[in-house]
Amino acid sequence: MTHPDGLDQTVMPRPAARGPAPVARLVDWHAKCFKRARPIVAGYAWGNFLSVPTFEMIQQRGSMTKYKLEYIWLDGYTPTPNLRGKTQIKEFASFPTLEQLPLWGFDGSSTNQAEGHSSDCVLKPVAVFPDAARTNGVLVMCEVMMPDGKTPHPSNKRATILDDPDAWFGFEQEYFFYKDGRPLGFPEHGYPAPQGPYYTGVGYKYVGDVARKLVEEHLDLCLAAGINHEGINAEVAKGQWEFQIFGKGSKTCADQMWIARYLLLRLTEKYGIDIEFHCKPLGDTDWNGSGMHCNFSTKYMREVGGKEYFEKLMAAFDKNLMDHIAVYGPDNDKRLTGKHETAPWNKFSYGVADRGASIRVPHSFINNGYKGYLEDRRPNSQGDPYQIASQVLKTIATVPTDAKAAA
Repeated sequence: MTHPDGLDQTVMPRPAARGPAPVARLVDWHAKCFKRARPIVAGYAWGNFLSVPTFEMIQQRGSMTKYKLEYIWLDGYTPTPNLRGKTQIKEFASFPTLEQLPLWGFDGSSTNQAEGHSSDCVLKPVAVFPDAARTNGVLVMCEVMMPDGKTPHPSNKRATILDDPDAWFGFEQEYFFYKDGRPLGFPEHGYPAPQGPYYTGVGYKYVGDVARKLVEEHLDLCLAAGINHEGINAEVAKGQWEFQIFGKGSKTCADQMWIARYLLLRLTEKYGIDIEFHCKPLGDTDWNGSGMHCNFSTKYMREVGGKEYFEKLMAAFDKNLMDHIAVYGPDNDKRLTGKHETAPWNKFSYGVADRGASIRVPHSFINNGYKGYLEDRRPNSQGDPYQIASQVLKTIATVPTDAKAAA
């Protein structure tokens, strides 16, 4: 017979019915059929479907649960990738582990990751989370691989970043709610009252009647997924909000940030509202842009630190200024102007409690003997957390440490 994908497969004819056949005989018949079946792309969903069921598997079917696996990945668009997702149904005895999740193919020609004449790409699961919005739902963060399932696709930035489980990151994701082509709460023409009372504002005239409902629901979805969501607040401009994600290790934190972004974007479908992640959607006006400030520390910074090390670290950040700007998000020159709590994009600076500096140094850092975390305020709201965290670690790695003190 012909396979629906166009591949020829020879299948044995079904034997004539002779009354109720024992389960063992049915299993034996299916096994003979599938031995003659042509294998189809090992490791893919259809290939897994063709695996021969054992007697134990058939007995166990009654206790299995069908899970909705939402495979999520980043497409090949530049300068900022889009989140993509598609669902497959798989049966498991309990919530699936990462190791149980199969590779899955997709059409890369529709995501700017392949040409139409050779369009196969492969999704490799790298992190798994419960999806409270769906019955038996599972969120599966994936890397994009080449057709062999082993070689990272050129668009796959996660596969090549620096990682350190002792490096702690906290991202502060700012964004605007948009409706009808303008920030939520803005009039059809002109602007609302100047910014000032909107930051951490409370009440209808400051935050409207839907934004808080949406951010609270997003918070609950993140917590249910096991994401280290640290908090929310209304931001400086009207219609602008922020949430914070913390994680240990660059991959762990960035995985959770991308899943949190996915949950927020999917949730807006329910409310008929868009998310605008551009760092300066209102242009050169007296309205704040959106950042994704990166709070970071390493084990050495937390436990050893010291003024001399701190000054060498800041010198390294200054030296690598352009390497950081290159991965801190597109159009950052429009946001990092020296206005609206930003430092100029082409000049590095740092200061204690200074929100107009490239890196803000908390009072707690100084009071604790130059130990703790620092805040890089330059990454913008469209930045890729994988690349941002990796660049921070690259720069830190250039600064010598006292190996004995860090042990």
